[in-house]
Amino acid sequence: MLELRAISKSYGGRRVLEGVSHHFKAGEFVAIMGESGVGKSTLLNLIAGLDVLDEGDVIVDGRPISKLDDDAATRLRRARMGFIFQAFHVLPHLTLEQNVALPLLLNRMPADRAGQMLAAVGLAGRGADFPRQLSGGEMQRVAIARALAHRPALVLADEPTGNLDPETAASVLALLRAEIKANGASAIMVTHSRAAAEQADEILILSRTGLAALSPKHI
Repeated sequence: MLELRAISKSYGGRRVLEGVSHHFKAGEFVAIMGESGVGKSTLLNLIAGLDVLDEGDVIVDGRPISKLDDDAATRLRRARMGFIFQAFHVLPHLTLEQNVALPLLLNRMPADRAGQMLAAVGLAGRGADFPRQLSGGEMQRVAIARALAHRPALVLADEPTGNLDPETAASVLALLRAEIKANGASAIMVTHSRAAAEQADEILILSRTGLAALSPKHI
């Protein structure tokens, strides 16, 4: 479903990633850890086609992202990917149901699933509320509902528990894992939290030159 082929990226002359290759198995929930500044968020942006590779390629569903024009890349992201950001990016002027319905409308899917997803994340009956009425944990639940509403094949999560207290983080991660498994999706979660990473099927450590499974000495 997803393969990295010797991808490299530099910013301002500084090499962030160099020749990183990895094959992600379909249906797995993978956590990626690594030192601050190693390029974890950059890696997610490259996988999504939100940033441009210097070298190598990202293969999604057998298609090299670098070979797609902007419209085709946008359609791929819209239909096949879901995004969960640390900063939520819940739109303040839309109701909760309207926020969750966005990917459904963009993919011309029935919008009634928005209400179902809000119920799935524990926010049944809150569809008419606005983000300003929510706690941080509740907003992250809305972000998860929105990311999963259109049943994406690949979920990309960037520090999804970074702003949450431990109890809320554990609840959010359990929900995320359950929804991913129920939908048969794959997921890649970037996190600095070992507790969060342990919810995944596999933990990988990112260095500038590659991804490696967590060594037993680090467990």
